[in-house]
Amino acid sequence: MSVAKISPAQLKIGFFIQLPVNWMKHPFITNKFKIENHQQIAIIQGLDLEFVYFFPDKSSVDLSAEPEPETTDLSLQAATLKSELEREKNARIEQAKEQRRQLQKTEKAFEQSMVQVRNVMAKIGSRPLQAIDEASELVGNIADTIINADALVLHLISQAGKEQESVYYHVLNVSVLSMMLAKNLGLTEEKIKIVGLGALFHDIGKLKIPSQILRKTEPLTTPEANLLKLHTRYGVELLKLTQTFPEDALTIVMQHHEYLDGSGYPAGLKDHDIDLLAKIVAVVNEFDNLCHPVDPAKARSPHHAMSYLFKAMKGKLDTAQMATMIKMMGVYPPGTVVLLSDQRVAMVMSVNSDKLLYPNVMVYEPQIPRLEAPVIALEEGKLSIEKVLKPTALPPQVYEYLNPRAQVSYYVQGEQHKK
Repeated sequence: MSVAKISPAQLKIGFFIQLPVNWMKHPFITNKFKIENHQQIAIIQGLDLEFVYFFPDKSSVDLSAEPEPETTDLSLQAATLKSELEREKNARIEQAKEQRRQLQKTEKAFEQSMVQVRNVMAKIGSRPLQAIDEASELVGNIADTIINADALVLHLISQAGKEQESVYYHVLNVSVLSMMLAKNLGLTEEKIKIVGLGALFHDIGKLKIPSQILRKTEPLTTPEANLLKLHTRYGVELLKLTQTFPEDALTIVMQHHEYLDGSGYPAGLKDHDIDLLAKIVAVVNEFDNLCHPVDPAKARSPHHAMSYLFKAMKGKLDTAQMATMIKMMGVYPPGTVVLLSDQRVAMVMSVNSDKLLYPNVMVYEPQIPRLEAPVIALEEGKLSIEKVLKPTALPPQVYEYLNPRAQVSYYVQGEQHKK
C-alpha cells in the first residue's frame, strides 16, 4: 500500500489521510479517515501540521464536490463542526472509560471464580462433600447471572493462565459457556445448573492420567490414547464417592466425548442414546479444545474455531446446538482480531447478546499506551467490522499491542434493560 507525505494545503475532498499527531491532539474520532468536506480540511489546516500521510490507493477525489464556501462562512462552519466532533469524541472517551471499568469488574469476578475452582479441585479427593457444596454454590451464582439478565455481555478475560493451571481455565470456560448455551436452548433453571456442574467436573478424571500424557504434543501411542480415554470413567468413579453428586451431572462426565455417529467414547453411543446435557457440554468442550490444544502452535482463534467446529464436526455434534452456540457467541467472538471499517485493527473484547454484530473492541492506537488503549462500542452506520484477521498475520508491533490471547477465557456480566 503506497503512502506519501503531503502538505495540509494540498488536501482535497476524497483524500484518505492519517494525521501524524497524538489522538488527543485533534477533534476527530480516529487518526485515519477519508475527507468528506471542506470543513474537515479547514480543521486539519488549523492543527499546525507540517504534513499529513496520504494514501492514494484508498482515496477517490470527488470531482462533483461542492465548491469551497466563502472564507467567513467556512471558518464559522469549521468551528461548528469542530465543536460537534469534540463533543462526540469526549462522549466516546467516557464510553471507553466505562467499558474499561466493566471489563475490570468482570475480570475481578472471574478471578474470584478461579480461586473457587482451584479450591474445589484441591478438595475433591480429601473433602469431597465440601468440594461439591462449594462447586454447586459457584455454579449457582454464575447460573443466576445467566438466567436472570435481560442481556448477557460475554467478556474476554485478559489474565494469562499458568500452564499447569490450564485445566482450571478450561473447565470454568466450558462451564460458563455450557450454561449460556443451555439457556439459549430454552432449558429450565434446574437443567442449566446441572449442565454447569457437570461441565465443571467433566475432566476431573484426568487427575488420574499421567501428566506426560496430558501434555504430550506428539501423537499419542495407542496405549496412551486408550489410557486417556479412561478419564471419563475415572471421573465418574471419583465423583460417585461423594454420594451427593447429581446423577444427571454424572452422565455429562461420562458422555461428554460421545459423538452422534457412534465414533466417540467410552461407549460408542449414537445420537438418541446420548444425554441432551452431555451433547451441550460436548459442543462447548470441542470449541474450547480447538482454542487451547495441547500444542499451542495448533491453536485456532475463537472465530476460526467456531467456523471449523460447524464445518468439520457435522454428523458428530448436534447441528442445532452448534448453530445456537454460533448465534450466542456472535459472528465475532471475544478474542477475534478484526479490521474495522475505518481501516484500524482491533480485537473484540466483549459481545452483548442484544448487539452481536457490534461488539466492543480494543483498538490499536500506537499513539496511546497499550494499557490505556481505547475500548469502544461499534455502532451501525458509524463504525463496523470489515473482516476478520489472522493474529499470526499481524505486524509485530500490532500483535504485541493487542496481545491476542494464548489463553482465551470468558466470563459473563448481566445487563438489565432500562425501563
